[in-house]
Amino acid sequence: MPYRLKPCNIVIIGASGDLTRRKLIPALFSLYCNDLLPDQIAIIGFARSDLDDLKFRDTIVRYLTCRYELEQSKCHEKMNEFLNKCFYVCGNYNSIDSFIELKDRIREIGFSEENTLFYMAVPPSIFIESANSIHHTFTKGNKLQNPWSRIVIEKPFGRDSESSKKLINSLSEISDEEQIYRIDHYLGKEVIQNVMILRFANLIFEPLWNNRFIDSISISWTEKIGCEGRAGYFDNYGIIRDVMQNHLLQIVALVGMEKPENFSAECICDKKVELLKSVNSIDLDNITVGQYANSTINGKNEPGYLEDPDVPDDSLTETYAKATLAINNDRWKGVPFYLTAGKAMSTSMTEIRISFKKISNPIFNSHGEINSNSLVIRVQPNEAIELNIINKLPGLDQQLEEAKLNLHYASAFQQIVPDAYERLILDVLRGDRNLFIRAEELEASWNIVTPVLNRLEQEKIKPEFYAFGSSGPI
Repeated sequence: MPYRLKPCNIVIIGASGDLTRRKLIPALFSLYCNDLLPDQIAIIGFARSDLDDLKFRDTIVRYLTCRYELEQSKCHEKMNEFLNKCFYVCGNYNSIDSFIELKDRIREIGFSEENTLFYMAVPPSIFIESANSIHHTFTKGNKLQNPWSRIVIEKPFGRDSESSKKLINSLSEISDEEQIYRIDHYLGKEVIQNVMILRFANLIFEPLWNNRFIDSISISWTEKIGCEGRAGYFDNYGIIRDVMQNHLLQIVALVGMEKPENFSAECICDKKVELLKSVNSIDLDNITVGQYANSTINGKNEPGYLEDPDVPDDSLTETYAKATLAINNDRWKGVPFYLTAGKAMSTSMTEIRISFKKISNPIFNSHGEINSNSLVIRVQPNEAIELNIINKLPGLDQQLEEAKLNLHYASAFQQIVPDAYERLILDVLRGDRNLFIRAEELEASWNIVTPVLNRLEQEKIKPEFYAFGSSGPI
């Protein structure tokens, strides 16, 4: 039997936005189809758009799909049941009166005394004013208590160390740290969740997971698409803030951390923070930044970043960054961690590549240069874990060739891989904080990238141009 949750409200602040339609509502519907949401639940959208319940349902129904094995008639039945649990309140984020209307609507629906999850699907500039409105309306001046109220916040969590601290301090006046869930959706991806299991549940890997056997570690995130549709947002942040500071440094922490005493959120966070604090901050000497320029691909003209109407002509915002991290501890001293993030690239892929040191045994000298072993953890697309080994080719000759031991998720497992938001929302409802970012982690990761961000802006350093659809700056 599935774990049954107590009745609750899910209030989505910013419910008319793209995140709600494309990610949150589909994730909630998938959970509902799998009987993982409470029987008694109300999903209330709150935003400035002039909608009512029926119009809100009309805007979200086209994003509902039955990913799991349901008969078509059963799927439509589930959709109707789910939509009848969705409601909408129009209001302003900084208006106490609007949140009083929201509270009255929840009382009218019948769940005013139940647990409530507030999901901030809004830009960072609206976090604090919305949280203040929640604080003064729903908690009567007290911090959020039982029945529990939890606040979920999407990245970015500030623009640098200073702004992040201000955001942390402002939220601490409204809610306890234990009630704040900072989402990095990459931590909800199935393969990322498996990194610790791969390391610590398999004896063959952990003894080799150090500078005696590993030559380098590369973590890359690339997208084929540019910034079309979100250039206005992106130009205020850039790829270092948008991807490297959060997604990639979280992966660094999981790959490099020491073994926690147990799998509690507190122990895992302590080890991640310990690792991040041992990383040298990035400076201009160990980073390359780029900005994509126009090119022609298969006869189609792909415009450059500066050609986007929402981007200033003199923008210095980076769409590509490659940094080399040095970690000062006994395990990783001397092992470079290469981080790459880029838009408008030749491939769309996120992967971790562990490159082991080359073999020095002279018995293979006659076979020419032998590649080193590598372990590749592909996060997306086509989730997989591959171990590249040296193998003898079948035949009468002594020929050696690289071969792959391949765990391909789609062929190895019958289960559908859940979307990251399904896992993360369910964990918030359960109160499981393992996959969420605490204030200490945020501070440590910002300390790594803030020095180079400051220098890039203060010295007005121009990114190197690279062609749309290429592998980045040459």
